[in-house]
Amino acid sequence: MIKGKSAVVTGSTSGIGLGIARALAAQGANILLNGFGDAKEIERLRADLVAEFNVKVTFDGADMSKPGQIRDMIASATKELGAVDILVNNAGIQHTALIEDFDDARWDAIIAINLSSNFHAIKAALPQMKKRNWGRIINIASTHGLVASVQKVAYVAAKHGVVGLTKVVALETATTGITCNAICPGWVLTPLVQKQIDDRAAKERITVAQAKLELLSEKQPSKEFATPEQIGALAVFLCSEGAAQIRGAALPVDGAWLAQ
Repeated sequence: MIKGKSAVVTGSTSGIGLGIARALAAQGANILLNGFGDAKEIERLRADLVAEFNVKVTFDGADMSKPGQIRDMIASATKELGAVDILVNNAGIQHTALIEDFDDARWDAIIAINLSSNFHAIKAALPQMKKRNWGRIINIASTHGLVASVQKVAYVAAKHGVVGLTKVVALETATTGITCNAICPGWVLTPLVQKQIDDRAAKERITVAQAKLELLSEKQPSKEFATPEQIGALAVFLCSEGAAQIRGAALPVDGAWLAQ
């Protein structure tokens, strides 16, 4: 169904975003990658995707905290790929601290990148989706869009906002061929999570393996990480005709975290 469609995936040079970009490309979708990183490494990644999946792949280094750059990214994708049929809002950052110790600038950055960027990208892409009466908007929220944890005030607030944003977009597009849903991963072993594990191991003076197990045991009953590939597979399904009436949902991929 998505062969020949074009997708923008933010924060897709590694982790969950790259897993989603690969999954969509494997189904024949053209891809605009976005994210930070070494320019040569990103070009290698782009070229590898082209070679492996025989689709168009472009890159835009738009800063997701800058609304103007987000609008330009959507315009660039439309020009270079012909359309933005699928929008995956995945870019995110994290910082942990007690509320009274939480840096103001960190709060502003997390809200901007984890929440406001979704709004700006959707606002820019939605008009063309409405013209074609087809589109798929997938917001990568988190289990923290549905429940909270200590020392993550900005992240939890932003991800709850993403779930709310998803519902409004779904309602405003309910009679169209456009769907909007949120995927809510639990612990996925990405560079962002690996940093939390490494920090925990250093702070508690334990091994990285022990820190991983402790992290999973606190929240995720399966005691296993979800994978970027699993998140990508769900994103592909949400783009299919089988998911045409899944609208405004917040779908956990969390090893039974929310079942507790």
